[in-house]
Amino acid sequence: MAAVNTMEKKLAEYKCDTNEAICLKLVRFPEDVEDDGTTFHPEYSHQIFGDDEVAFGYKGLQIQLFYTAGNLSTILKVKYSSKVTETFDCVEPDEVEGKIREIVPAGFTCNTDDFISLLEKEANFKPFGTLLHTYTVHSEEAGELTYQIHKADITCPGFLEYHERLQTFLMWFIETASFIDPDDDRWDFFLVFEKYNKDGETLYATVGYMTVYNYYVYPDKTRPRVSQMLILPPFQGEGHGAQLLEAVHRFYCSLPKVQDITAEDPSENYVKLRDYVLLDMIKEAQDKSKINKKHARRVYEILRLRATDMSDEEKARDYRLEVKKRLFGPYRKNQRELAKLRKCLRPEELVSHMGQMDTETQHEELEKSYQVVVEDYRRIIERLASQA
Repeated sequence: MAAVNTMEKKLAEYKCDTNEAICLKLVRFPEDVEDDGTTFHPEYSHQIFGDDEVAFGYKGLQIQLFYTAGNLSTILKVKYSSKVTETFDCVEPDEVEGKIREIVPAGFTCNTDDFISLLEKEANFKPFGTLLHTYTVHSEEAGELTYQIHKADITCPGFLEYHERLQTFLMWFIETASFIDPDDDRWDFFLVFEKYNKDGETLYATVGYMTVYNYYVYPDKTRPRVSQMLILPPFQGEGHGAQLLEAVHRFYCSLPKVQDITAEDPSENYVKLRDYVLLDMIKEAQDKSKINKKHARRVYEILRLRATDMSDEEKARDYRLEVKKRLFGPYRKNQRELAKLRKCLRPEELVSHMGQMDTETQHEELEKSYQVVVEDYRRIIERLASQA
């Protein structure tokens, strides 16, 4: 038994956390290749290495997956200090390089000199598709940095190959990620790039992207559905997600054939980001249309009703509670006034006021108000539909 335990301990030394072992990098300059400060690691690796996210058979395992910053030309290297077969004859290590090769498209190199040659060609890389939006972000280190958002599709020369390299990042940063079939012409791609200077030339670095699928809605509309969205880790926390989502919403809102914009299985972070962006757009609409907050709220509730599947019990409940929360405002005000009255009214007068504000009655009145509001909203939505 002691011998078995000793063996298990020795074998355990050859287990590596794959989230730590995988080293990702976006390379702009040759010196970045050896600079550990530019390295980042996955949040997830279970789709490649199993739920435990462990690779067996190596000590000091390092899986280097480096990309040129713009075109995402790739180098793959696997390094380790020792291998289990060097100590134990009958134990085989995991085929880690083979697992990575399953998701990295053909065309990558394993040679550093070849990778540097690819890096030198970055000056030829230009963003794909149509420029939608340009914005700046202030950096204490670099000053004002300029970013661009482009819309691309499968007709852009070289884009399909680029997208194959770009989507490999999904496996490391989206828990339930899956690759899409980009040959379907219903896909739209929105890409974020940073403009930067290198030896006096303007170059572009990939920052993140979003994929959107255009579903058909009878008789002549489309419903764009956001599939996946990712801002690469070196750029996270700088507001690029909000800029991207706002640009995408503005693009589709400008198309008459678009009925509404949805998201496929949105994460909690995505929902929060979408709420922030839409509230920001609502504020802008208020400023331009000169409508007050109360009117803007009603417009929001109408549009949300139009986009909500009220046959879905959970969605209908969420909508009902959201509207009732607003309608409950006057009742809350009465409660505050009642609290003040307690200090100055005689007991019999207080009882009289409390009788007027019975909780059950409040709920009944609230439900009546809700039904009236929804009926009004439905008539407006029907009128909009008849004019479409």
